[in-house]
Amino acid sequence: MSTDSLPATSGPRWLSPDEQVTWRDAVTAWQWVLAAVDGQLQRDAQMPLAYYEILVRLSEAPDRSLRMTQLAEASSSSKSRLSHAVARLEERGWVRRRDCPTDRRGQFAELTDAGFDALRAAAPGHVEQVRAVLFDALTPEQVRQLAGISEAILAAAPGAGADGEGCPGLADAP
Repeated sequence: MSTDSLPATSGPRWLSPDEQVTWRDAVTAWQWVLAAVDGQLQRDAQMPLAYYEILVRLSEAPDRSLRMTQLAEASSSSKSRLSHAVARLEERGWVRRRDCPTDRRGQFAELTDAGFDALRAAAPGHVEQVRAVLFDALTPEQVRQLAGISEAILAAAPGAGADGEGCPGLADAP
């Protein structure tokens, strides 16, 4: 939308022509990267990128376990979408849920050995695809710039730096 004929008001802060091009290119580029990575995982590991991300987050957590609310935040997913994904992962035997011993409303998702094995099997192809569609196209300086840009955007995101809910008394649980 051209803003040349629009009066200057207190309304929307329209994008400049350069910002419009940058926005559209960024959206198109990320859609292409994510589609390529998701497609590779679907083809080679029979799992979507969203499931892979859940398995990665759990594999990096202490005891390979996170409270569902923390996992939803870490995987940029709504609680209901995460619950559905975890149910599918449970069906595959890759994740199990367990109740928080001190909070009846809380649940944990825990990566099983089979889930860790599935992640380990999928990782080489996934990493190669990420390298092919993202990092091979960039210079080392562009990688540093992308990291800085990503950090700035994430720092401005709602809830940035939030740790999520813990489970009181978890250290004392059996």
